[in-house]
Amino acid sequence: MSIFQKKVFELFPSSFGLDLSDLSMKAVWLDREGRQDSIKSFGSVALPMGSVIDGEIMDPEAVRNAILNLLEKCGPKKMKTRKVICSLPETKAFLRVLSLPQMEKDEAQEAIKWEIEANIPLTLDQVYYDWQILDSNFTQEKGKMSVLVVAVARSGVDQFQSVLESAGLEVLGLETESIAQARSLLPEKHEKQTTLIVDIGDRRTSFLIAVGSTPCFTSSVPLSSQMITDAISKSLQISFDEAEDIKIKQGLGSLAMKSPVLKAALPVLENISVEIEKSIDFYLNNLRYSAVIDAIVLCGGGANMQGLLPYLARRLGRPIEFGNPWVNINLGKQLPLIDRNRSVQYSTAIGLALRGLDEYEDFA
Repeated sequence: MSIFQKKVFELFPSSFGLDLSDLSMKAVWLDREGRQDSIKSFGSVALPMGSVIDGEIMDPEAVRNAILNLLEKCGPKKMKTRKVICSLPETKAFLRVLSLPQMEKDEAQEAIKWEIEANIPLTLDQVYYDWQILDSNFTQEKGKMSVLVVAVARSGVDQFQSVLESAGLEVLGLETESIAQARSLLPEKHEKQTTLIVDIGDRRTSFLIAVGSTPCFTSSVPLSSQMITDAISKSLQISFDEAEDIKIKQGLGSLAMKSPVLKAALPVLENISVEIEKSIDFYLNNLRYSAVIDAIVLCGGGANMQGLLPYLARRLGRPIEFGNPWVNINLGKQLPLIDRNRSVQYSTAIGLALRGLDEYEDFA
């Protein structure tokens, strides 16, 4: 490698990924030397309660201060770059795979505008949208092509960009959580595998079904890790903080003996299981882009609860695995700086950082 290819002085640093959710923010900054990647800096901070509600920023100043705090807190190396690719909440986005007659890219531009307005509850001037013609025809209809379209309300995007810029960041991109997760969790080599990603967060559970690494169905429901804590708190008549501590340290306890914690959490867990089944059923029987779901992957802050994975696997009668957000990152012989238990919480931030790294490499 010549000296001109080495980032000796970090004059043009790649961007970092920022996962901005209702209750917390996570940042990851990756670096690449030759074929090997490394984690330069990462960190997370809690957001003040009520500063972001259902993906809408209610207190811009609180979020701005949290961003500045996060940038100072990140390590092991100082977060030198101010270029960012930030997540957009899934609840404010519309992802669709459209089926169009075969046509040239220029012709598709106009056809997609009509299809967007027919498929989302907002007018075209109320959204930012992007689209990509897919290599595979998901519908299998002759003479058709599949187009992945993502649209997000302009008001939400403008709000996020304004707050990020107020914190001194240069916004290089904004991306929905599902697309970032697909980039970090789905191996690039599994082109034909259909995977359901279940993201159990603090405020909601989101579902993403992807063929290979292409997202083709997303949905979310207001079932969350916090609801499980709340159920434990009420059933055992203890404070929310005590219930959260039990959930983290003890998990669900014995599935066979049906521990008091499991009994308390069971109604929420059953609802999550039912929603997973509904998502699978809708995908297989209505969209029919695949004949089967090959794998189910868990991620998000709530995925780490001890006993959750075996409970869901037994309840659904399907094998389930924890997401591995390092599958598309070449760390060589190094171990990830973020331990395995926390890695799934960083899935979105890692996916965003990967995009920033790839775009930097393309530019360089």
